[in-house]
Amino acid sequence: MLAALIEWLSASGLTAWAGSGRVYPIANVAHLLGLVLLLGGIGIVDLRLMGLLQALPAATLTRALTPFAITGFVLMLLSGSTMFAADAASLIASPTFRWKLAIIAVALANAAAFRWLLRPGIEGSGAGRALSAGVSLGAWLTVAVLGRMIAYS
Repeated sequence: MLAALIEWLSASGLTAWAGSGRVYPIANVAHLLGLVLLLGGIGIVDLRLMGLLQALPAATLTRALTPFAITGFVLMLLSGSTMFAADAASLIASPTFRWKLAIIAVALANAAAFRWLLRPGIEGSGAGRALSAGVSLGAWLTVAVLGRMIAYS
């Protein structure tokens, strides 16, 4: 199935387009901007839920910063897909890239669990919220590090 995807990308011209000297650098910068929005938004919320920044109301922070985090994630998804299209064959073979995808899945599952199971009464404290926030922050930071390490693996 992955071989078929790589073959389709090459045949469609997306590999050549995404790997061009104009598109790839723009996608790379957009990916970095997305990372800043994602980590800047959700990271502050996570720190608050882990017990830091107690003077700031968690509900207010969540309402204000989650849209930035979601925008960052969408930007990373679009730009990451473009960068993947440029070099799908070598990325598929990279254990670092595969780990990055696995940790993204963990981070998204954690976010869904938080949203549906823990979010009501966000101002309350609790080990579940702090643990979920710690997993979130750790997972997204790991994704960022793995993303940077792909070039060296």
